[in-house]
Amino acid sequence: MVNYMDKINEQDKYKIIYIYSVLIILMGFFMSPFQEIIEGILKIVTSPSLLITDYFKLGGIGAAFINSGILMLASIFIGQISKTKMSGPLIAAIFTVGGFSLFGKNIYNVISIIFGTYLYSVIKKEEFSKHIVAALFATSLGPIVSQLSFGMNLSPLLGFILGNIGGIIIGLMVPPLAASFVRFHHGFNLYNIGFTAGIVGMVFMSIFRSLGYSHEVVSIIYEETNIFVLIFLMLYFISMISFGIISSKDNIKEYKSLLDYKIKGATDFVELKGFSLTLMNLGILGIISTLIVLICKAPINGPVIGGIFTVVGFGAFGQHPKNILPVMMGVIIGYLLIGTSLGTTGSMLTVLFSPTLASITGYYGYIPGFIAGLLHMSLASNTGYLHGWMNLYN
Repeated sequence: MVNYMDKINEQDKYKIIYIYSVLIILMGFFMSPFQEIIEGILKIVTSPSLLITDYFKLGGIGAAFINSGILMLASIFIGQISKTKMSGPLIAAIFTVGGFSLFGKNIYNVISIIFGTYLYSVIKKEEFSKHIVAALFATSLGPIVSQLSFGMNLSPLLGFILGNIGGIIIGLMVPPLAASFVRFHHGFNLYNIGFTAGIVGMVFMSIFRSLGYSHEVVSIIYEETNIFVLIFLMLYFISMISFGIISSKDNIKEYKSLLDYKIKGATDFVELKGFSLTLMNLGILGIISTLIVLICKAPINGPVIGGIFTVVGFGAFGQHPKNILPVMMGVIIGYLLIGTSLGTTGSMLTVLFSPTLASITGYYGYIPGFIAGLLHMSLASNTGYLHGWMNLYN
């Protein structure tokens, strides 16, 4: 039941999320000079963007943040003009888009995918607001658009045409497939469209390989932690927690009840507990995720921040500390048992994306959640080849 003190209207909810996207853009301008940003964005937009292409390394920290902030703004604007309620799923989609816009999504490769989902809504004669969340999550396959456009040695015009046709096809395919694949995992995979996108990516990669085309693993990674980026992230998340506490004196008490709520599948926390408490949960998850990265001595680069932002976003849609930590600990212990360093970007991404299985903890308990984390660690390391590293939500 929504906290009675949470009386934030839809317009103000949009304004608050807009502010958080603008802060990302401002951080970009703080980190890099204007000329470097322009050059960096051009590099980002014309990159094949396969996993793992860290935009911090490719285009610079400033350009990466501005690419991220612009796509967050665009996602919010699309939601607003389509009169979509600022719900848990939409918040999850916005922050996930923002996070992955630091390593794979860009202002070019998402357009045709979103347009494809819009066409799907037109064909089905349904409101686009019904499919906007699917459209935003479907952009996980943005690297297919970029790879066709810039990575297959095609002429610029042919690459542009094929890339965007591919994007439109993806946008048309994902919504109906995602609705079907929920039944496959019974709602226990919160990142359902990541699973769907993996299947679609496998289809595209199978076609590419049958035509004699393949590509190698990409590893363009920024290996450092910039202190200004770390400070920005901590202040960013602390502001969310502060907003939640200031908005209602009951939010701390209500938060305890959220942690005890038994969850199976994606749950809209905005609907369940209100916007301000949900934003507080986002901030808490952001702090926890960032601390885990620091403890494991992994670099806070574009992909890792993308993982952190995904955890943060799904703090509005099914994730909280009690149901994510057992799964994450399963991954961490698994890596320690096999002697794999947790200080690499690849290992940390596996840790940060493991909360997709948080529902297993929420429904069955801590031990099954821990075991799910162990299994996730093994499987996630071996699926990239299947979709040619073109599904960002691997």
